Amino acid sequence: MEDKEFYQLLEHLDLSRRGYRKVRKGVKKRVGRHMQQLGCRNMREYLVLLEQSQADEKQCERVMSVSISRFFRDQRLWQVLETRIIPELIETRGKTMKVWSAGCACGEEAYSLRILWNQLGRTIGKLPVFDIMATDMNPLYIEKARRALYPFSSLKEVPEEMRSACFQTKRGGRRFSVKPGFRGGITWLVHNFFSTPPASGFQLIFLRNNLLTYYQEKRIEPTLNAIVDALCPGGYLVIGTHEKLPVQMPDLQPCPWLSFVFKKNN
Repeated sequence: MEDKEFYQLLEHLDLSRRGYRKVRKGVKKRVGRHMQQLGCRNMREYLVLLEQSQADEKQCERVMSVSISRFFRDQRLWQVLETRIIPELIETRGKTMKVWSAGCACGEEAYSLRILWNQLGRTIGKLPVFDIMATDMNPLYIEKARRALYPFSSLKEVPEEMRSACFQTKRGGRRFSVKPGFRGGITWLVHNFFSTPPASGFQLIFLRNNLLTYYQEKRIEPTLNAIVDALCPGGYLVIGTHEKLPVQMPDLQPCPWLSFVFKKNN
């Protein structure tokens, strides 16, 4: 598949050329397999079919999704979460901590939060009920997240002591499984963040390296507004380290510790 054909598909789905620049090789292979399954000989036939079939277009969007992630990705973020943001939310936000991992891919972020929460229980003491809603539009990713089985590359930022405490080695040491004690409090849900948010009143929302990276601005603004509406006053929105908000959002104030974390006005 030529890049110009791939770019036609991106335009059809309102996806960003820049966002797919580094991952397009692997995504193009997946798209090619989907085209073969549907009997499409070229991109023109494929786009016509997507126009005619909502189910095939939905499957194409899943094929285009990117699952690159790892445990405790961006160490500085997790330090600030542990020492500042989560303790503040625990102190001010009542009996339940509601978190949404939007576009959770294969679950590394949600499990990282669960592990961090257990650590805080040892230092802070009694904690609120912890409720993580982890969503992704790709059901294959959600199934992988439920299995909680990962290659070593997903754990490269996990210290050895934590790896031993929180993971079990599987398949001769080639895979690592999250121990049962670190799986509770997570609800896995197939959900597209372009639809209505799955709940409201979240104290913490993770929207990292998905919406703001892979979609064109015309798709981003209304979806981002709905996501921010699902965040409670005083809650925090976390985006990707290298991402920026594409529009001015007066309800959000930049966090003084990290440029990619924003606090919603009370």
